[in-house]
Amino acid sequence: MRKNVIDLSGHTAVVTGAARGIGLAIARRLLESGASVSLWDMDAGALAQAERALTPLGRVSARSLDITDEAAVAAAAQATEAALGAVDILVNNAGIGGPIVKTWDYDVATFRRVMDVNVTGSFLCCRAFVPGMRARNWGRIVNIASIAGKNGTPDFSAYGASKAALIALTKALGRECADTEVLVNAVTPSPADTDILHQFTPEKVKWMVEQVPKGRFVRPEEIAALTAWLCSDECSFSTGQLFDVSGGRSVY
Repeated sequence: MRKNVIDLSGHTAVVTGAARGIGLAIARRLLESGASVSLWDMDAGALAQAERALTPLGRVSARSLDITDEAAVAAAAQATEAALGAVDILVNNAGIGGPIVKTWDYDVATFRRVMDVNVTGSFLCCRAFVPGMRARNWGRIVNIASIAGKNGTPDFSAYGASKAALIALTKALGRECADTEVLVNAVTPSPADTDILHQFTPEKVKWMVEQVPKGRFVRPEEIAALTAWLCSDECSFSTGQLFDVSGGRSVY
């Protein structure tokens, strides 16, 4: 696949959930575009591997933390800016799927954990960096939501509810920051060919593919390409918006 040239030189990005899958692909694309990138993830082992793999591409740092921990996010933000400079790009990618069960069978503590990681974690990261972005009058925030937040996915209600909440957070924050050059947008992919598919039965995976007119799962690199553009100066007038990467599954 031929890549467009996106110039992010001079910018510093934080990518959450960056140790694998979509987050890793996004971090790679931002580095290839010239940004300095801090990788945030809970999995310290996978994070170390990602840091080693990406270091040849540019300035990289890594922070292992739980983004639902307010103090940990504040400390990681401070350490990142000390290492790489002021953060002006934030990609909230970290998230968990939760179990595949009927809504009425969902464990309450597990439901709360999915919401905490997928929504509260993104909120805490935004809160850590938005004031600095506003003060400098430039910033880009990209929240990785999901088609499930628009359409809903049977037996996956907590995940869909959390991504719908992330979409609403994107719209609210985008409007709040519209008096500056801080833009806030969301990407809503259809299912990607990542580890999350391992949770589903072969029958469910087949059903998921059949929902996509293109007839395949989206590749992480395709999500990364759109994300990189949304992080750029060339994206200058879109905020509070959703950008589908769904192979035609969603038309609204």
